[in-house]
Amino acid sequence: MAVNNERAGTTPLIERRSIDYIPEAERHGRLFSQFTLWMGANLQITAIVTGALAVVLGGDVFWSLIGLLIGQLLGGGVMALHAAQGPKLGLPQMISSRVQFGVYGAAIPIVLVCLMYLGFTATGTVLSGQALGQLFNVSDSVGILIFASVIVLVTVLGYRVIHWIGRVASVIGVIAFVFLFWRLMSQTDVGALLQIRHFSWSSFLLAVSLAASWQIAFGPYVADYSRYLPSATSSVKTFFAAGAGSVIGAQVAMILGVFAAASANGQFAGHEVAYIVGLGGTGATAALLYFSIAFGKVTISTLNSYGSFMCIATIISGFKGHLTVSRMQRLVFVLFIVGAATLIALLGQHSFLGAFKSFILFLLAFFTPWSAINLVDYYCITRERYDVPALADPNGRYGRWNLLGISVYVFGVLVQLPFISTKFYTGPLVAALGDVDISWIIGLVLPAAVYYFCAKKWHSAVPDRLILPVEQNSTPQAKNSGTGRAAAQA
Repeated sequence: MAVNNERAGTTPLIERRSIDYIPEAERHGRLFSQFTLWMGANLQITAIVTGALAVVLGGDVFWSLIGLLIGQLLGGGVMALHAAQGPKLGLPQMISSRVQFGVYGAAIPIVLVCLMYLGFTATGTVLSGQALGQLFNVSDSVGILIFASVIVLVTVLGYRVIHWIGRVASVIGVIAFVFLFWRLMSQTDVGALLQIRHFSWSSFLLAVSLAASWQIAFGPYVADYSRYLPSATSSVKTFFAAGAGSVIGAQVAMILGVFAAASANGQFAGHEVAYIVGLGGTGATAALLYFSIAFGKVTISTLNSYGSFMCIATIISGFKGHLTVSRMQRLVFVLFIVGAATLIALLGQHSFLGAFKSFILFLLAFFTPWSAINLVDYYCITRERYDVPALADPNGRYGRWNLLGISVYVFGVLVQLPFISTKFYTGPLVAALGDVDISWIIGLVLPAAVYYFCAKKWHSAVPDRLILPVEQNSTPQAKNSGTGRAAAQA
């Protein structure tokens, strides 16, 4: 561990790598940073709002809390399985999709991932703008612009600064949430709220879906933030460090949202930030809470912007060959991403809550099949035996287009359509199921089963081991660890 700390101390503050493989000599960090990063990313206002939706849209407190917990565990398991890939491959998450989709074909889910992060950044910016507007006594629009400037700075600095922000955000978040819970319990009869129980399958499964979609949405970029860990890092420990931080943080935030919405008497929707801060008090206390809300959003919004940057770089590199991203190019990419998200936030800030609910539920149709295919391939078919150099070669082992992966992905999206229930689209079987949206369950289970069966029969040749790039100027320790082996194709 001392070696890892020494490496971290000599790593430049501004990250110089992007989608390229992280050599062993540059690996650093501790598993605890995975826990604090994802704890800090979830102890924030958008998670509070997501939990509140379970009550705002008709659920009672007791069954909403249970449904949210089940969704956290299911979705968090998917998210953590992706996180465990980072140290082994030393790559960002979406570039590894080239194994299942082909070097060009991977652009299909990646484009949709970019849209997802764009939407999440925009919706988070709306809430942060409200907080900064109250804190500095300016309009929400000015608050949005201030927040966007901070996100650009942190995203450009990159990996080390993001993890540092995550540690600080987790500490501030714990303090703020302990205080808010104390204030809430002193003002509200929590026991009475828990006694009101009117079970409804539609409301219960809505709560499960809200939490599961929240966690699954991290899947396409969670490995981006574990890829610098030493390759010898335990996959099991990485799974639990990232998963526990995300599940605990999100569940705590959503519990607060459930109780806040249940005790608000209809005053929560449309005034989310003001209502939550109002629980804590006024004056200096309110100012500190507005600051904690804005700072809490910095972590997750930076993750979304950084993930978008990695996705765009992955798409371009797939069609143009290996891409080395300069600091100026990184800045241009980030300005474009955050600028687009800020424009969306400014235009849509007054219709946030309903649009956000529809947005996160509809996105499940596109990301659960991708998660199913990626996880089944990594853990059951290739069993971690990737040919990393071939990921950059359209003429190599994985080819330009993998029709098997693309076909199963399209099937996974289409098979969900009859079961989707959102404002964007409602499937024909939703009414027969009591308006319950079970599309995400279909989208996980069926593509996983189909891909496993088909890949067992028709998957291309799998290397007999994990093949990594030849590391230039590797340290003796890196060479002895086995990561400096020549990348001869099996």
